[in-house]
Amino acid sequence: MTRTPRAWQRMLSGRRLDLLDPTPVDIEVEDIAHGLAFVARWNGQTHGDYAYSVAEHSLLVETVFGRIAPRAPARWRLAALLHDAPEYVIGDMISPVKAAVGPGYRALDDRLTAAVHLRFGLPASLPVRVKQQIKKADRVSAWMEATQIAGFSEAESTRFFGRPDPALVEGLDIVLRPPVETRRAFTDRHATLLRDMS
Repeated sequence: MTRTPRAWQRMLSGRRLDLLDPTPVDIEVEDIAHGLAFVARWNGQTHGDYAYSVAEHSLLVETVFGRIAPRAPARWRLAALLHDAPEYVIGDMISPVKAAVGPGYRALDDRLTAAVHLRFGLPASLPVRVKQQIKKADRVSAWMEATQIAGFSEAESTRFFGRPDPALVEGLDIVLRPPVETRRAFTDRHATLLRDMS
């Protein structure tokens, strides 16, 4: 008898998320925040007493997005906060690994992203302009992380991520804190943006 391989993961909320066919009803922000707070960016190769988590990165991206698009409605700021949400179940991979894995990773990421978006009142697929602005915020954040905590020189960071407009990074520093604090900050910001959407 051939058994179908398990394609779901049990979440701490009790939900079972089917990774190959995710549905919005199985997605909870607490699961996302918890998972992302424990997923290290840069494969954990960062300075400091705590790993720099994807949850912390997501908070930074949403802040930078707000500087890029200061008149953007709360729904697009929420999309910026959730831009890496699928990594709560599939983890974070550095770009060279994503490229090596190939299109299968992108398809999985896209399905999870669509389910997350629908769960929180966003369109499954974002408008092109919004996606571009979030991607720009992501690259600015990566430049900051690379130079401040990942051991890259500014020249090297600029070669990979582009030099950001100084106004986008002015007064911003990378934050390293315990996962429980980052998880709380993520869920609090998520709740604020949802309130602002209504």
